[in-house]
Amino acid sequence: MADIVSPLPGIFYRKPGPDKDPYANEGDAIEAGQTIGVVEIMKQFSEIRSEVAGTLQSFAVEDSGTVNPGDVIATVSEG
Repeated sequence: MADIVSPLPGIFYRKPGPDKDPYANEGDAIEAGQTIGVVEIMKQFSEIRSEVAGTLQSFAVEDSGTVNPGDVIATVSEG
């Protein structure tokens, strides 16, 4: 298992916009480097990417949830 952590404080969003589909859902196969969400701080959006390929097991933060640096955003099972 690998944790995806937030590099900065802000609000985590699973979708690129309110009327858009999520970047990824629990149970999805994801690639290394794939965006799973964004963190917004002061109207600047930073993509959150998985460093490993595998299956997205779970999100530890709700959509529109607050994160701090080092907080786990999601867990990926490798392989």
